Parts: sequence; C-alpha cells; structure tokens
Amino acid sequence: MLKPPPQEHRTAAENPPMQRIEEVTLLYEISKALNEHLDLRKSLYKVLDILASSMNMMRGTITILDPVRNEINIEVAHGLPASAMRSVKYKLGEGITGRVIETGEAVAIPRISEEPLFLNRTAVRRRAGAPDHSFICVPVKKGAQVIGALSVDRPLAELSTLEQGKQLLSVIATMIARHVVNLETIRIEKERLREENRRLRGELANRYSINNIIGNSNKMREVYQMISHVCRSNATVLIRGESGTGKELVANSIHYNSPRAKNPFIKVNCAALPANLIESELFGHEKGAFTGAVRQKIGKFELAHRGTIFLDEIGSIGLDVQVNLLRVLQEKEFERVGGQKTIKVDVRIIAATNKNLEAAVQQEAFRGDLYYRLNVFPIYMPPLRERKTDILLLADYFLEKYARENDKQIKRFSTPAIDMLMNYHWPGNVRELENCIERAVLLCSEGVIHSYHLPPTLQTGAESDTLPALSLEEAVANLEREMIIDALKNTRGNVTRAAELVRTTVRKFAYRAKCHGIDYRQYR
Repeated sequence: MLKPPPQEHRTAAENPPMQRIEEVTLLYEISKALNEHLDLRKSLYKVLDILASSMNMMRGTITILDPVRNEINIEVAHGLPASAMRSVKYKLGEGITGRVIETGEAVAIPRISEEPLFLNRTAVRRRAGAPDHSFICVPVKKGAQVIGALSVDRPLAELSTLEQGKQLLSVIATMIARHVVNLETIRIEKERLREENRRLRGELANRYSINNIIGNSNKMREVYQMISHVCRSNATVLIRGESGTGKELVANSIHYNSPRAKNPFIKVNCAALPANLIESELFGHEKGAFTGAVRQKIGKFELAHRGTIFLDEIGSIGLDVQVNLLRVLQEKEFERVGGQKTIKVDVRIIAATNKNLEAAVQQEAFRGDLYYRLNVFPIYMPPLRERKTDILLLADYFLEKYARENDKQIKRFSTPAIDMLMNYHWPGNVRELENCIERAVLLCSEGVIHSYHLPPTLQTGAESDTLPALSLEEAVANLEREMIIDALKNTRGNVTRAAELVRTTVRKFAYRAKCHGIDYRQYR
C-alpha cells in the first residue's frame, strides 16, 4: 500500500543559505521558461530541461488528465522515447501517477523497486542492470481541481532530501498549472476567433455569391455568366461601367467565389488617394524615404499576398505609378518607396473604372501597355436605364431592407410611384435608386410608398423630361385617382369597403372612379 512518507519539519534558518539561493534561481528560470513561449508544449519541455540540469533529474514527465475519457496522457517527457509517450496511458487511480491525480496528494518514494503500485508502463525502468532510483510525483491543480501531474526520477536519496524536492516540485507544479490555465484561456479565445472568422467568411461568401446580385435582365445574365467563367481562375479582370452600377459588388463576387476566398481581399479607391501618396499606399515605404516617413509601412500589395487586390477608379492614377503597377502585373514584384529590396507577391488584380480608357490611351494620359495588361477579361456593368426590368426588383429589395432597418411596416409601392420609378432615367444608377428608396421609407408613415414620398426630380420629371409640369387641378386629380386605385387594390374591388377606407360614401366613390375611368371589377 502506498503511504506518503512522514514529513520532517525544518525551519528556514536550518536550510543552508546556498541551497535557498539555488532554489530561488531555479524558480526564476522556470518562470522565465513558462513565459517564453505561447506554445504550451515548448514551455513544458523547457521546464523539464531545467529540472534535468538543476535537480539531477534522470527522467521526468508532465501528464494531463482528459476528463472526457477519464484517461491520463503523457503531454511532455524528458528521458523517454517518443513511442512510449504516444502509447502509454493511465486510468484515473491506476499506478502511482493515477493515484496522485485521483487523490491530489503528492508522494515521494525512496526506492521505486520496492513500490508495488509502480507499473513501469514506459519499460525504461527495472531493466537488467539498471540502478534503482527515487521517485517524486506531485499533482498539478487548477484551483481545487487536479488537471495533471509532474513526476521525476532521481538518484537514490534520503527521505529528508526527497521531502525538500517534493515541496519544490509542488511549487513548480503550481506555476505550471497557472501557465496551463492562461494558455488554455488563450487557446479557447483563439479558437473562438477562428470560429468567428470562419463564420464571417461564410457570411461574406453567401453575401457576395452570384445568386445574391439582383437582376434578371438579359444584360445582367451576361454579367453572371462572365463572373462564373472568370472567378475560378487567376486572370486579371477589368470591370467597366458608370458610377453606381455595382462594380465593387462584382469584384466581391469574383473574389469570394475564387480559390483565394480564404485569403485577404484588399480594396483601394485610387481616386481618393492624393497623387503624392498613392505609390506609398500601394507599395509601402521604408523609414526615412520622405518627409514624414517615421517608420516602415507595408503597402496594399504586400497585405494582399496570396489574395486579391481591388483597384477602384484605376483610370485616375498617374503615369509614374502606372510604371510600377505594370511591373507588378508582369513580374509579380516591386520595391517599397525608398527601398532596394525586391519583394515578390502573389496577388490577383481586379480593376474597375468609369472612364474611357481607350480615349485616355490616345491622349497619352494612360499607358497603352498597362491598359492591355489590365484588359485581359473585361466585364461591362450596364447602367440602370439599360436594364429597366430590374428597377422594380431592386426597388423592392431596398424597400424591404430599409423598412426592416427603420422598423416600419411598408409593404409596396403605389401604381403612380411605380410609374415614376420606371420613367426616370437614373443617371446615378443603382446607388441613386437605393438612396431614393431610403429617403421614401423615412418619409412614409403608411403601408404604401406613394409618388409624393419620392424625390422631386422623380415627381416632376424635370430631370428626365418624361413628365410635364402639372397644374394644381391635375395634381389633385392624380392624387385622387391614386387613392381610389389603392383602396380598390386593398379591398379586392369591394366598392363599399373601399369607400370606407377613403372615408366617403359609396355613391361619391363610384362617381369619382367613373370620372377617372377606373373599373372596380378589374381589381377583383
């Protein structure tokens, strides 16, 4: 039966001063080793190396309890073969180590050969001719919970010496436990962040999938086909189209449906960067490269390594930067501003512009060789006026989006409002349409967006020359007609209920409907 040896009490004054200094030095070295690495195994191996050199340790192990399987595994070891570490396992309460972890009590055994509980699972002890040795095993605790054990083999020693060693190892085990808890917290947080990162990447992939781009017109179907052809490749893409047509949305869709989806996607608006800073933003700079360069800066191309860089408004960059950009496209390399080291990058380039690059090449404002390197796979985004059938799809999408954001129960557009949306020429394209619907949702306090909720440019038709200026009588008549139609729609052609909705009599309602040429039977 395993019994803890009797303790021998010694006062601090009886401990030799040199021994106390050595113990303090040992604890300092172990503390430094535990904080040297974020990798738990590296730190624990370092601790065992220090114990081997400082305590004359022949072998040592740090075992960890798996609470799910109720199994004890050797996490790190000194003086044991790797095969033994992988294969040797203990059940809780099994052998000396299992008993220490089960009871939480440290033990010191003067002669391991005389201990019946010793199992010798590692098969490195009790070999023919192997000298006998002493054994110390202490629990590693997280609060009151035992999470593992620290054990060492030492040359034969007196019981008093083993007791001192047990006390010292107990202190070391407490330090290890605190380090294990801290690293476990870090590991859990890192795993949580990785899971959150995977979730966000999944959301981005779903958000920017081709199926989530709104539009079913023939021109948009051509765009979808082009995206599906190019997204799985590494080809350079040039997205053409007017401002507000959704060029950035196409770039997102290409990246998040490509093999580079898990790598960085860096966006750069070239028109928003000052001419004297754009080269530094794209390629980075070295410390002291120019006034104000107080430290080294990593450029966008380095940040996008193994991923994709989106250069919006590419037509606005200067000729001097175009030279370096051409080199990146051709050679996949560049130097930072003020630097001499050539940096290799693996970056896919997606560019976008609303300018006529062919005209810019003829005017020598844009390099022809760069244009041809960018124009490998062009995608043209049609303006909204060329995809009229998508206007209502987009309007309904934005209506649902902003009604939800503003907690409003707005279900649809009135017929005159739909007519205005369809007749407008939308010079700002989808961006203008979105802003228009957001404004209408904010102004609307009913369940239907009417024509008077839309911006003045749509109500009067002054911008598109599609609607003449209305007199007061005409405007009142249009509003009356719109209210009668909406009432009939809501009541499915029931004249009595429709009259109640607009707070008038059935006779007046039917008369005004006849004046406007409205047949209630069409709404049944």
